[in-house]
Amino acid sequence: MSEHKLTQAELFDVFSNARRRRTVQYLKRHGGSCELSPLVEQVAAWENKTDPNEVTRTQRRRVYISLYQTHLPMLEEHGIVDWDPDDHAIELLPGDEVFEPYLDQRLEDDRPWHQVYMSVTTLGVIALALSWLSVGPLTATAAPAVALALCLLVLAVSVAQHVSRRPRFHATAL
Repeated sequence: MSEHKLTQAELFDVFSNARRRRTVQYLKRHGGSCELSPLVEQVAAWENKTDPNEVTRTQRRRVYISLYQTHLPMLEEHGIVDWDPDDHAIELLPGDEVFEPYLDQRLEDDRPWHQVYMSVTTLGVIALALSWLSVGPLTATAAPAVALALCLLVLAVSVAQHVSRRPRFHATAL
């Protein structure tokens, strides 16, 4: 285990790999310790965008081998986890708040932005068709106001998506 504080370059190197980021994220979500098997299941599920119960043997084996041989030893070497290969026990070491800016913020609960954009587009097409047909309150004179409102709605959705996907950096982390 490492006794020194990790430099920013070392942190970038360690967390440049998604499996290492996901391992630390999983440990943080599960109280700082776990067994290897459930970690492998969840990492494979995240990578394959499926439920952990639906992970195939091949997917599980691929993740297991890389975690066992490469990623867990590297995390232990840098003093991030305590890894016992004999017992398959993994424990996140104290000071994990330093890693927060390098972790994936949303692994499972990603918003379906494509559906939001599709809804806004559908609303725009309907409003445009109604204004062309002069049906109801949407006449040719109201069309510019409708177009402006839809543009503002698309802008608001775009800003919301951008803000939600920005990494959350903490001043204390660096």
